[in-house]
Amino acid sequence: MANQDDQFKKVVSHAKEYGFVFQSSEIYDGLSAVYDYAQNGVELKKNIREYWWKAMVQMHENIVGLDAAIFMHPTTWKASGHVDAFNDPLIDNKDSKKRYRADVLIEDYVAKLDDKIEKEVEKAAKRFGDSFDKDQFLTTNPRVLGYKEKGESILKRMGKSLAEENLADVKALIEELEIACPLTGSRNWTEVKQFNLMFGTKIGASADASMDLYLRPETAQGIFVNFSNVQKSGRMKIPFGIAQTGKAFRNEIVARQFIFRMREFEQMEMQFFVRPGTQKEWYEEWKQARLKWHLSLGLGKENYRFHDHDKLAHYADAAADIEFKFPFGFKELEGIHSRTDFDLASHEKFSGKKLQYFDPELNEHYVPYVVETSIGLDRMFLAVFSNSLQEEDLENGTTRTVLRLPAVLAPTKAAILPLVKKDGLPEIARKIMDDLKWDFSVDYDEKDAVGRRYRRQDAVGTPFCITVDHETLTDDTVTIRYRDTMAQNRVKISELRGIIKEEVDVKKWLMKM
Repeated sequence: MANQDDQFKKVVSHAKEYGFVFQSSEIYDGLSAVYDYAQNGVELKKNIREYWWKAMVQMHENIVGLDAAIFMHPTTWKASGHVDAFNDPLIDNKDSKKRYRADVLIEDYVAKLDDKIEKEVEKAAKRFGDSFDKDQFLTTNPRVLGYKEKGESILKRMGKSLAEENLADVKALIEELEIACPLTGSRNWTEVKQFNLMFGTKIGASADASMDLYLRPETAQGIFVNFSNVQKSGRMKIPFGIAQTGKAFRNEIVARQFIFRMREFEQMEMQFFVRPGTQKEWYEEWKQARLKWHLSLGLGKENYRFHDHDKLAHYADAAADIEFKFPFGFKELEGIHSRTDFDLASHEKFSGKKLQYFDPELNEHYVPYVVETSIGLDRMFLAVFSNSLQEEDLENGTTRTVLRLPAVLAPTKAAILPLVKKDGLPEIARKIMDDLKWDFSVDYDEKDAVGRRYRRQDAVGTPFCITVDHETLTDDTVTIRYRDTMAQNRVKISELRGIIKEEVDVKKWLMKM
């Protein structure tokens, strides 16, 4: 756990030091669980968003985009169930006066059981060496099976209690497991209570004429209320999808873990409308398609896993998370949900407008079913950033900090470095930069020794450094250095565009899917 904490601290500190993420309003001591994306962070975030959009919209002729407003008619949230059912179960510790999400306390307890399983695997791997069969060990070792069974039964019981709103049993479970306040070790808990997560606001010029509104807690409803508009104007045939990226807002009482859980965050969602009765096949198909998208970035297959929900939301008939191994353990990165016809049917009922589709093949009208894929852009940012941040021991006894971002996502694709600030080298470097910047995000750096400049570019994840030296003056060649291997090659200036494109081309990365 200490190692995980240390790694996470390094992630947070590196994000600030190298211009990726700042605390919001930091000069006023900040605002809890609200963050600003800095000069490098905004580029990485944009690149992740575009990588998602290209895979989701550009590559699918039956998926289109939407950008719905953050403000929506208040009845939207009554119809969606958010007014009545968008709650978190909270519990207070009477001694520390700290408030926690009851379900997160229980999930953290189960995560510790997962850590114990990992330790058993590590011990066995050392003991058996090359002959160690991890899969067999995980399915036969009594201690591992015991931890697994205990974790599963705890989550099952919690899921059932939350679904039935049996909050007394959630508290009983916390007491039975002897879960203590992480800060003080106290087990003196209050009852568990539900707390609604929506931010309220008002619209209108005067208090008398104003209307109560909510900041949207998710982007999906903007898609549902526009279903007929998009379907008719785009002449869309089922199955088809509507995708959207945008801000959502949740009044998280226990916001934590840096940008993992924030009050203002960005979602990338796609609602896929299907014929009733086909939703389970599409659900399975989208589960696999979304995992392939993640794996295309090369962050390591072992860092992903599916978690099927024991507790289903009121609208779902199947739900799974793609979990990622963050520095603080496996946590939800993306959700895939089979939402049935709940959303469209409910908006039909509350609005009095028909939200149906005429299926020419069946010669009938019906309310389509929906399969949703929903990923947090900020969580994806954290997954990519934390996985890429590495410290490497070099042969000369020193270490380097390198941010091994997938090249397709890197904020800057290449840095142009004149060896010295004289002899016409800066002018050539500027000329190269002016040429490349039409196709790539590039940087120019002439300050400090070239070795120090390499380290700086390693730390922000730049895949290539291009050094202009005196030899360039005679033969139009430069040294290109590769971030991951530190290998250096001499190449013609005219070859640079092709070399960079080969490494950062979206097509090359998405073709891995």
